[in-house]
Amino acid sequence: MAQAAAGKAASGEAAIKQTTKAVAEHSRTIADSAKELEKSSAQVESSADQTTRLAADRTILAAERTYASWVRTGLFSLASGIGAHALLTGVLPKWLVQADASMLVVFSIFCFGAAIWRHLNPGPPPPAPNVRRIPGLVLILVNTFLALVSAAALIGIWV
Repeated sequence: MAQAAAGKAASGEAAIKQTTKAVAEHSRTIADSAKELEKSSAQVESSADQTTRLAADRTILAAERTYASWVRTGLFSLASGIGAHALLTGVLPKWLVQADASMLVVFSIFCFGAAIWRHLNPGPPPPAPNVRRIPGLVLILVNTFLALVSAAALIGIWV
């Protein structure tokens, strides 16, 4: 009986060693898995940061396209006002020609002002972009010049 008890004890110790070895092996596997998960989460975070930066770049470029659209509309309106005055003089009553040309030129001044306002007040700030914005002073100077040209055209229409 003593021998049977000793056999059971030896077999129990072997089972404990085997279990300990299996637990240690699973612990290493879990540790390796945790390291891989950490690397993977860093890559996902890096990818999210890159996506955010690209979104900020797209926002800046969209604001510049909007600015360009306002300026294009203003220039077209200015040219239309001057053209309407030149083409309609003698065809329609003078007051109607002046009113039409004046409204188009005044609308061009509005467009130049709206371009500056829209570009300098884009709403909530995006994350830091990789693209540089057009300097605000340049926009103000260019659009002020265009508005003065429009005002000169308006004076020319009435004089």
